Amino acid sequence: MCAYRLLITAIIVALFSFASFAQQETTAKKSAAGLTANEQKAASRLRSQTIREVTTILASKGMEGRGTAQPGADRAAKYIAERFAKLGLKPGGDANTYLQTIKFIVERVSPESSFKASDTSFKYKEDFLVFPPFPTEPKDIRGNLIFVGYGVISEKLKRNDLKDVDVKGKVVMVLGGKPKNVDNQIWAKEASQEAVFGRLILKGAAGFVIVWEDRQNLSFSLLAEHLRRRQTRLAQAPSMLFKIPPIIIVNERMAEKLFTGQSITFPQARRMAETGNWVSRDLNNPITLSIRVKREEGTSSNVIAVLEGSDPKLRDQAVIITAHYDAYGIDEDGTIYPGAADNALGVGKLIAIAESMKEAKLQLRRSIIFIALTGEEYGSLGAEHWVSHPTWPIEKVAANINYDSIGTEAWGPLGTIIDVGYNHSDLEVIINDVAASYGISILPDPMPEQELLSRSDHYTFFKRGIPALFLIGGPKIDNLTELLKRANSWLTTRYHMSTDTVQLDWDWEGVRTLSKLGLITCLRIANQEAMPAWKPDSPYNRPRGTNLPPPEKQ
Repeated sequence: MCAYRLLITAIIVALFSFASFAQQETTAKKSAAGLTANEQKAASRLRSQTIREVTTILASKGMEGRGTAQPGADRAAKYIAERFAKLGLKPGGDANTYLQTIKFIVERVSPESSFKASDTSFKYKEDFLVFPPFPTEPKDIRGNLIFVGYGVISEKLKRNDLKDVDVKGKVVMVLGGKPKNVDNQIWAKEASQEAVFGRLILKGAAGFVIVWEDRQNLSFSLLAEHLRRRQTRLAQAPSMLFKIPPIIIVNERMAEKLFTGQSITFPQARRMAETGNWVSRDLNNPITLSIRVKREEGTSSNVIAVLEGSDPKLRDQAVIITAHYDAYGIDEDGTIYPGAADNALGVGKLIAIAESMKEAKLQLRRSIIFIALTGEEYGSLGAEHWVSHPTWPIEKVAANINYDSIGTEAWGPLGTIIDVGYNHSDLEVIINDVAASYGISILPDPMPEQELLSRSDHYTFFKRGIPALFLIGGPKIDNLTELLKRANSWLTTRYHMSTDTVQLDWDWEGVRTLSKLGLITCLRIANQEAMPAWKPDSPYNRPRGTNLPPPEKQ
């Protein structure tokens, strides 16, 4: 799952809240819709040992973290393709193979990048970080530093942080985070990164200094751990409409130094900005910023297999099940990021579902496509490539079911899943019925302003008019305190780190149950008469395969 630590916190809060416990009790008392004989047959053949074996192998040292455009990813793709072949699934990639090869640009900020304020030089990684997207060529910026608070102009929030300031040709210092006691949803819309930085770019800002606000589970040092790694983008990605100026991130200690000599201190300026007082000002601090990036080309592959449908009228339509297999690979110093929970576990589910379908020998009306995607950690790059270069007619894709894990479903018997935009299509009816069959609660999205809907590969299908389900869940709650303690520990010591390994205490039956939900849902989509439909009022209610710009995120 893409690196949004606050979002992961929200997911864990939802899964382990007292409200979810109460809802779980209610759901258990409902009369559950039954499974058909064929559904029970397929579910009985879904093996937890398959999930465990695949997860363990993909997270092993030999796979070197499965980094996009690294040799470990090639080994992982080969392994997944061999598993598909042993099951007798048809190749769905390029030239009658299981692989769809994608070209990438791999980038890493060079240590010689520098940041200087007046006569003081600061160190890359220790004092400042460079935020992607990186400049496509060496970039040297010189200009006075100007502070603009949060950079927000909004009548609803009753603030204009850009009043009486001219940012043209300046390096603009912006506060990260948000003020206390503001409506989260209004702030998310009115003060989005697109709105704030888009406006400043149009006004001529030469560069940005974002002041990082340490948050629960995400300190500046943890952010540095992530941003110091290689970054990857599609080689054939369309050019941006305008060039984004260099963006660096500093901590509060650095921000205080940048305010040296001012009539107020940085902490005072922050407090004024938080309370909505106008505090923007030219700091008259000359900045020199030099960004150097090492850049190379590479390839990785989506791994695609097909189980053909049996109905002459419907077999040219398909249900796609996805899980990304990439993690953060191996670093220059030899550090490996195994990505066991995120997302070798998801690929284990994908292969176990394929295995159960083959062994059950069901005659499914529609075809099923299994895709192990690459490049998710850098912005669903493999999924974006597939919808732009589909290996199946995209207008005939009935639906997508996506698995992307943070490992919580392995913390005990499955008790809950989170509603991630289920109400946009009539897939909601199917997943509700299937969850009820297993006594699983469906919990509302705990923080819609964090846009969980758009945080994994399923959203790529959403944008193209294809109904999709993102299946992410957690355990039944026996000891809330212990679960919250475990969740906090996982966020700070394992998430996207070298320690995301297969754990001895994982409950593989919990993982198996989540796999069954996707399996049964897929079977129902494959066999129903009509393809799933959007709700009339959904902003995603558009023709399958549309190239229209995506609607505003929901």
